[in-house]
Amino acid sequence: MELNAAARIIKGKNVKTLRKKNIIPAVLYGHKVEPKILQVNFLDFKKIYEEAGENTIIDLKIDNKDSVKALIYDIKKDYLSNVLNHIDFYQIKKGEKVNVEVELEFVGESKAVKELKGVLVKNLNKIKIECLPENLIHNIKVDISKLNTFEDSIKVKDLAIPEKIKVLEKEDETVVLVLPPRAEEVKVEAEVVEEVKAEATEEKTEEKKEAEPTKKDKK
Repeated sequence: MELNAAARIIKGKNVKTLRKKNIIPAVLYGHKVEPKILQVNFLDFKKIYEEAGENTIIDLKIDNKDSVKALIYDIKKDYLSNVLNHIDFYQIKKGEKVNVEVELEFVGESKAVKELKGVLVKNLNKIKIECLPENLIHNIKVDISKLNTFEDSIKVKDLAIPEKIKVLEKEDETVVLVLPPRAEEVKVEAEVVEEVKAEATEEKTEEKKEAEPTKKDKK
């Protein structure tokens, strides 16, 4: 895949004028690579990104000169409008490992969710990995059908990771689990409240007994 880019002169707040013309500000950097400020056509980039997504190696051609191998490393969107604001490209070198974040794709059906009406809680949606560019992957599947009870969970060490990829997360970190339904939580809370009330009543009764004078005291 090849994407044309051009050196960018406009910087700072003035880049708004570029976006109005369907041109997206970008930057190219890498290990021992001097950063280059660029701009790319939005429609050209959108076509490639929709086909491949992040962590894709492309041929980035700058000012119609020789192209470089680059990774679509990061994209930034406006948090309100979701409009693409900026693109980061990472220039790669053969034989040099890269660190990237990979999406987790949750597949399957959890018995704890379907039958026990639990709530699926995703603690991680991405994980950091390290590998050679040719071994890059776009996502890692997480099979939640293994979650049969509220005691089950899937940790980083349980993920199916290709041999040539190193995971940079803590292996005991929880990826996903299932919590009991809210109704059950309310029931448990109610039981706790009743226990507290009962204990408080017992304490008051004991205090009252201690405060009452004995027959001997009355005499």
